[in-house]
Amino acid sequence: MKPDDVAAYLKEHPEFFEHYADIVADVFIPHPHGGRAISISERQILTLRERGKQLEGKLTEMIQFGEENDIIGEKVHRLVLALVGARDLATLRHAADFNLREDFAVPHVVMKLWHPAADDGVSEATRVFAASLLHPHCGPLAMADTAAFFGEAAPLLKSYAYVALRGADTFGLLALASEDAQRFYPEMGTLYLTRIGEIISACLRRQLEPA
Repeated sequence: MKPDDVAAYLKEHPEFFEHYADIVADVFIPHPHGGRAISISERQILTLRERGKQLEGKLTEMIQFGEENDIIGEKVHRLVLALVGARDLATLRHAADFNLREDFAVPHVVMKLWHPAADDGVSEATRVFAASLLHPHCGPLAMADTAAFFGEAAPLLKSYAYVALRGADTFGLLALASEDAQRFYPEMGTLYLTRIGEIISACLRRQLEPA
């Protein structure tokens, strides 16, 4: 019989261990970490301990992620309160810039709009790029001609994040940048960037398109 056949048989016939308890008690196998031989029951205990440690590690990791998400959620909440409380477009733009810099520690924040009520004179290349974004874009390169947004800091920047601002149509772009190459990278999660973009877009529409 092959080892897999033996394993399958024992799984299908658990009564084997009851009928041949004396044989099982006399079977010794190598210790998983070397050294003396141990009984099957001792090996099972070691296996359960190892699984327990793995589960404990996963639980600790989940708790850590939960705490980190709570912190980010609180920051997003403060951003929402600041944006909703803005009484005009200038105050709203300042609130977005201030909260992203101070709460989220984003060193460079630029918001560009091309709306009939507020046109920052953005190039067609940037408008096309923003309209193409189905999700936030993160990476090491400045897209379209957005490097100019960051002025004298542009040569020092090594990572960027772009979030389209839109309603029925795209009317703006939120550009974030950092000197840290690992701050915004292609594989990073963008859930919170997406939510922040949606929140800012909604608050902007209230200012730009009053009822």
